[in-house]
Parts: sequence; structure tokens; C-alpha cells
Amino acid sequence: MDIVIRNIVKLFGNQQVLDNVCFSVNEGELVGFLGPNGAGKSTLMKILTGYMPPDSGEVWIGDQKIEAASVKIKNNIGYLPEHNPLYTDLYVKEHLSLAAGLYKLPDKAQRIKRIIELTGLGSEQHKKIGMLSKGYRQRVGLAQALIHDPRVLILDEPTTGLDPNQLQEIRGLIKKISSNKTVILSTHIMQEVEAVCNRAVIINKGRIIADGSIPELKAGRFNADQTVIAGFNKNVTLKQLLALEGIKNAYMSEGLWNIESDDNKDIREVIFNFAVRNNLILHTLVEKQQNLESIFRRLTNDDR
Repeated sequence: MDIVIRNIVKLFGNQQVLDNVCFSVNEGELVGFLGPNGAGKSTLMKILTGYMPPDSGEVWIGDQKIEAASVKIKNNIGYLPEHNPLYTDLYVKEHLSLAAGLYKLPDKAQRIKRIIELTGLGSEQHKKIGMLSKGYRQRVGLAQALIHDPRVLILDEPTTGLDPNQLQEIRGLIKKISSNKTVILSTHIMQEVEAVCNRAVIINKGRIIADGSIPELKAGRFNADQTVIAGFNKNVTLKQLLALEGIKNAYMSEGLWNIESDDNKDIREVIFNFAVRNNLILHTLVEKQQNLESIFRRLTNDDR
């Protein structure tokens, strides 16, 4: 099922938490919803699931509009909130049986068996949830979100607090279960998105500031600045480089110049022509590959 988010506005008192948020997710996509803490991620996740109404705007899942009273469309949504709500005194199978009963699943026993296999809970299914590690508790939360086989899955900070091994396990599980579902994964962890998603939507202060594939983001599509690494056979001064058109800054790192542009122009040609004019040999001239974390910091930096 496709997800379409149109002009969502949400106010808490005088504070505008979401400001005309618009984007869509195609059926079968796994999209990372990125933003710093307080950017509005969890608020939008609650609106997407019908848990909280927007002040204006609308959300469509397939051909149906999300409304707080719409039970039918909620049957197509699985939700793992940031704070995983589990009954710690229940056994894993008991908890999943309770969830399956709420959805009135006709084949409850078989569905519980299949979801335990899918989420790798077989060895833990006869334990109380309170005895489980954080990683296995997250698996139970995912199992609960998947028990009714929803076509849309909303995951809000699904790996918070996990150790590296647990992170790897949950990431693999998310990729596995996303093969036939539309998934939005909310997080502020860059590695999370790079590990499991092929597209990222970035929000800051309630506004969408970037939306594109991971390669597009890394290539600088949403960042006007370019950094070029250059090495010359003779000494070159900072004053010489800053005098060139389109260059706003330069600094030395490990014997090479890191030269930053101030607009969308590719400055490699400018640097090459500078070398020719000054009878310099270029040992190195490459565009610096940015990682998603550096791009995220630049886009969400209030001083940018």
C-alpha cells in the first residue's frame, strides 16, 4: 500500500511541531525518516497510525484516508512505538496470543507460530517478557506489530538502546520483513538508515528539508557545498586558493588541500585551470565523498 502525507500541521499549544509536512512512500519501499531529537518524528508516526489527529492536512493509506475512528484501515497498519509497550509479566506466547485476540484472527495459533519463527523468538517463547534482553523485547514488539500481517509497518526508533550484536540482528530482521511491506523507519541514527533503507526523508523543526535515495544524498544533491581534495607538486597558499572563483574555504589535512565551494558549480575545473596557469602539477584532484552523517549535520545545523 502507498502512503501519501499531505500538508500535515500539528500544534501543541503555541508550538508548531509539524509545518506542512508532505511526502509519499510507494508500496514496497523501506524509507528512513530522519531528524534530530524534537524534530517531530514521533508526532508524525502517531498521526500516520491514527493514534493522534493532525490539526490540518491528511494521510492516505492506499485509497483510504486515516481517521482516528477508522478501524478498517488500522488493520493494515503495524506499529512499533518508540517506547515498546509490553506486558512484562506475561510469557511471550501469552502476549502474542493477547495481541492476536485483539485483531480477532481466525487462525490465531498458526499465526503466532509463524510470527515466532519469522522474528526468531523460538528459543524465548516460553519465557516471561520481563526475563528477556532488550534485543529480544524488541523482537516481541516487532512480532506484535506483525501479528495481523499488516501491509504497512511504522517503526519508531526500533533499535534505541541495543548493543552492536542486537543492532545487527534487528536490522537484519527489519530488512527481512520489509520484503513485502511498505515500511517507514523513524530514527536519528544515520547508520540505521544506511544499513537498512534505500531512501531517506529528513525533517528538522517540523519541516521536510531533504528527500531522496541514499546515493543522491551522499552525492550532495541536497547540499550546495562541494569539497575537493587537491595535491600540488609545489607549495600553494591559502590566499591563492581563496582568490579563485567559487571557493569559500580551504584547509590542509594530511598534506592535501581540502577546498570547499560556495555554490553549485563544480570547482575541479577551476582548480585544474589554476594549476595550469601557475605551472603546477596536480598529484591529486578528487571530489570528497560525504557520508550521510556529515550531510545530516549540515542540513540540520541551526547555524547553516
